[in-house]
Amino acid sequence: MTTAEFPKDRQAFYDKLTPGSLAPLWERLKGLVPPEPRNKTRPYVWPYTEVRPLLLEAGDLLTAEEAERRVLVFENPAFEGTSRINSTLYAGMQLILPGETAPAHKHAAGALRFVLESNGGYTTVDGERSEMHRGDVVITPGGTFHDHGHDGEGPVIWVDALDVPLVNFFECGFSEELPDAQQEITKKNGHSTAEFGSGMLPMDPISPFGANSPVFAYPYDRARNALFALKESVRPDPYFGYALRYANPLDGGWVMPMIAAWLAYLPEGFSTAPYRATDNQAMVVSEGHVSIEINGETFDLGPNDVIALPGWTWRTMRASDDAVMFFFSDRSAQEKLGLWKEERGNAG
Repeated sequence: MTTAEFPKDRQAFYDKLTPGSLAPLWERLKGLVPPEPRNKTRPYVWPYTEVRPLLLEAGDLLTAEEAERRVLVFENPAFEGTSRINSTLYAGMQLILPGETAPAHKHAAGALRFVLESNGGYTTVDGERSEMHRGDVVITPGGTFHDHGHDGEGPVIWVDALDVPLVNFFECGFSEELPDAQQEITKKNGHSTAEFGSGMLPMDPISPFGANSPVFAYPYDRARNALFALKESVRPDPYFGYALRYANPLDGGWVMPMIAAWLAYLPEGFSTAPYRATDNQAMVVSEGHVSIEINGETFDLGPNDVIALPGWTWRTMRASDDAVMFFFSDRSAQEKLGLWKEERGNAG
């Protein structure tokens, strides 16, 4: 067949493809293989002063048992109706009131929690209970039963981060509820930290949580003290300030297979150099105040504020006073797939 014999009316040809569930790659190639990432996440701030009153109002409307999980979802404006804080992760703010229990269940998705307020709150993961204090990071690996409770005073509030969108993308989500609201305690408090998190390991170190860290509670005071100790010996990194990752003690890798987490400290007046990476990030301010410039737009954040940070988007940060920030992202998943990439601007 000569070139002249090919169909002249391309649309008529394309119309012949549709009934057979076919499509011409040459019409879609640029969309499938872009020259660089085109991240859809919008930078967006959820101020704690606005979210907290609404969360407490929700506490007056329904119990934790009625809701199963009483959470206000951080839904990025770019993904309305999808329960996503960014392109790949779910996040929200959860409330437990004194005497309440969020019933025990498990699911394929892994969860990570950063505690904002707690005087008597706790989480139980696979039979081990851990107290929750402000700034603590608690993980609930996928497939582990977990429930939350509150024996103290005032509200317990934390930020949830889950890899639900990634799990659902692969269409491999499972869930199960226990008939009892609370699971049986089978391990002494602090068991996992004693076995895996004391700088020593069992003779045959195997995580009971598969690819997740065998330690599920990371106290804030220990992490914060480590960050501030760095200031006494080394200069801050121009792109991250002082930063330490939450690590799996078995291999030094990220704490969860699909969610990475780290804590950063920016001294008063410190500004970071321009930086971007492909991972989809979110940040919670634990202490102090920080401003973030993203593609020429500036966002100001204070304690407990949350922001969605788009991947592959240039940003700089500046602390107006000593600031501590908690980050979570899909970097661990991207690294495992060989996709993660970063770019560092001029550090001056």
